[in-house]
Amino acid sequence: MNSTRSLERGFGTWVRRRLPHGVAEFVMFVLKQGWACLFGGLLLVAVICTKAIWGDDWLITRYDALFVFAVLTQAAMLLFRLETLKEAKVILLFHLTGTAMEFFKVSAGSWAYPEEAVFMVMGVPLFSGFMYASVGSYIARVIRIFDMRFAPYPPFWMTVVLAVAIYVNFFAHHFVWDIRWGLFAATVLLYGRTRITFTVGQTYWMPLPVAAFLASFFLWVAENIGTLTGTWVYAGSANFDWASISKMGSWYLLLYVSFVTVTLVIRAPLGSNKSAPDQIGDESCNHDNQIKADRA
Repeated sequence: MNSTRSLERGFGTWVRRRLPHGVAEFVMFVLKQGWACLFGGLLLVAVICTKAIWGDDWLITRYDALFVFAVLTQAAMLLFRLETLKEAKVILLFHLTGTAMEFFKVSAGSWAYPEEAVFMVMGVPLFSGFMYASVGSYIARVIRIFDMRFAPYPPFWMTVVLAVAIYVNFFAHHFVWDIRWGLFAATVLLYGRTRITFTVGQTYWMPLPVAAFLASFFLWVAENIGTLTGTWVYAGSANFDWASISKMGSWYLLLYVSFVTVTLVIRAPLGSNKSAPDQIGDESCNHDNQIKADRA
């Protein structure tokens, strides 16, 4: 992990020496975000590439290839210390909860996987659990990479209750009233005062619900890549149809489940003061002054 951090700091220094401050901050923010979603990004690229090249007569099915790719990618991230063991625990938890939801949703007819696979249970290809795990991976990594802190943070038990209610509603709305509008309101009431402070070169902040909304948009875009490649098909939709905008609301709520799942294992950032930055391009004030001197 230390060698990775050294590489990240070195790259941040290189960027800041060559770009104006505001541009450098934006570039480093984008690069940090990309670095945080490395696992999900690689999986998305694999979905696109396999759709473009895969043949029906190949020895291994496309879904099985995606499963093998996901397993090897996860192993590589641990081997090369791109994820910590704590983050791996989070990913495993979210993998299990996501796969359970997949089993239920597919059996309920919410969506389907049209292709065949060996590594498939109850109509659900096993690579699908890694798509949920990639969200957990992103949240765990982005907290560390941006040295995030969340304050003021609501009582922890309330966040767990809300996360459980959201997760249960994904199942229960098939049988009783859908309470998602109440859950939307609850996220704002509970987290409305919570600020996410994060470090690029300087420290910035954003309301947690705003961050969740922005993240849900990009997850909705990623989901549409899956639908447009025919990797999964929603009920009532034809192959390659865009996913409904309402799916963005589902991702917004699911992000709170993901976030609370992360906090079951990683508690340090909750309600804490900012600590010293330690990731991509996070230089100290003295180092920033040295860069300014170099430019002069």
